[in-house]
Amino acid sequence: MAFPSSYILSLLLILLLSSASRTNSDSVEDSFIHCLNSNSDLSVPFSTFCDQTNSSFGSILQSSAQNLRYLTPSMPKPEFIFTPLYESHVQAAVICSKQLGIHLRVRSGGHDYEGLSYVSEIETPFIIVDLARLRAISVDIESNSAWVQTGATIGEVYYRIAEKSKIHGFPAGLCTSLGVGGHITGGAYGSMMRKYGLGADNVLDARIVDANGKILDREAMGEDLFWAIRGGGGASFGIILSWKIKLVPVPETVTVFTVTKTLEQGATKILYRWQQVADELDEDLFIRVIIQAAEIPGRKGQRTISTSYNSLFLGGVDRLLQVMQESFPELGLTQKDCIETSWIKSVLYIAGYPSNTPPEVLLQGKSTFKNYFKAKSDFVREPIPETALEGLWKRFLEEEGPLSIWNPYGGMMSKIAESAIPFPHRNGTLFKIQYVTNWQDGDKNMAKHMKWIRRLYNYMAPYVSMLPRAAYVNYRDLDLGMNNKSDTSFIQATAWGSRYFKDNFMRLVRVKTKVDPDNFFRHEQSIPPLPLQQG
Repeated sequence: MAFPSSYILSLLLILLLSSASRTNSDSVEDSFIHCLNSNSDLSVPFSTFCDQTNSSFGSILQSSAQNLRYLTPSMPKPEFIFTPLYESHVQAAVICSKQLGIHLRVRSGGHDYEGLSYVSEIETPFIIVDLARLRAISVDIESNSAWVQTGATIGEVYYRIAEKSKIHGFPAGLCTSLGVGGHITGGAYGSMMRKYGLGADNVLDARIVDANGKILDREAMGEDLFWAIRGGGGASFGIILSWKIKLVPVPETVTVFTVTKTLEQGATKILYRWQQVADELDEDLFIRVIIQAAEIPGRKGQRTISTSYNSLFLGGVDRLLQVMQESFPELGLTQKDCIETSWIKSVLYIAGYPSNTPPEVLLQGKSTFKNYFKAKSDFVREPIPETALEGLWKRFLEEEGPLSIWNPYGGMMSKIAESAIPFPHRNGTLFKIQYVTNWQDGDKNMAKHMKWIRRLYNYMAPYVSMLPRAAYVNYRDLDLGMNNKSDTSFIQATAWGSRYFKDNFMRLVRVKTKVDPDNFFRHEQSIPPLPLQQG
């Protein structure tokens, strides 16, 4: 059978282009490897590289990525993934990315809600520097501190602290598979935030690689940069290598409970009351509310709203019951609802593990939540009226997998100044709302779910903070605005920067301009430098 000459020419062109593309990718990787070995004190094994031709590429890319929405075939993939073994490898990666003009993304735990640590939608080609192998933890009980490498999970940190002491802890995330590096750069809240503030409020020192490939500690980087990395969002100022964290005292016995109320059990009125008291409660008491749609028992196909009051109390059950009777009797908490336990076991309870789970599960560093999802956030300064809650329930029941988590503020969070670190959501904030929709069928009905959460967000506008309508940077939301490729606009970035950081955004921009004027560390919502003044 004879083929037309035009067909043969087209086929040859396709083969040539794919060959050129492969050669280009190979040459980028080869150049990078050669450059790394020239700029690292320690040799760089080939096993630290994985490109798209490697059979392990998919599993490594997906290993810690949380949002399956950013792992679909249509999403851009990195040229290769580099997994450094030593700090000098990270230094060399920065130097070589800069020299070769390769865009770089940095991943510690893969929890970025918009996948920014492993996907670049605005700039390709790109590579991933995956810090998963840098996970050493050194706990020093005598000095009430620990050095923690950036690739460790917060669950591993909790375990290593508890291994050394039953009366020490650290006030950071409730999800135990969070990577420490990125988690603390956004603030890091958890169930002890009302007692001790955020994880970022309890950082004593840090080691980072700056835009010039230099390793800096707190003294070398100066107080402005040290301020910026504790809550100013990840991957704008450098690559975090490790944090020195301050340990906090915890009692040998703490108490946990979960009490669930449905609409049929007066959920709306109880939640309205929670809004009035949550930020005023004893600072040893943290009660968050997990709101979902649930099937009504015995009525197949009929759904209601379920509100679960999920709590940690830093003390015993007797004092907890006394506090609840005085401050929030409407919940109807009883002794049989409560479990006295150790702090480390309370971590497992709040994270949703079954009651008999051994703490060693925290060493696996595995996520229990991988889904297609979209999330948004709000901060609330006045109680939301019952009529507005009823409208919220109506919208919740229209969606398949809706979830909202309300986290109380007050206590220590009200005592720390808005400008102490870049995280500004302090005095006057009653609680924070996280809205989530998650689904399982990939791209198929994604538009429907995205439309639902955006409409829900619009509905909530009159009841939440305004001017700006604040948001939490660790619940990254690209609907708020995005940078253009490498040409970031300060004016454009203000749209989301003021929501995440309020008045601290301007100081973050000044720090960025000073430490990374060429904008080497950049992504869809990185802090922009001010334009360089000409002559």
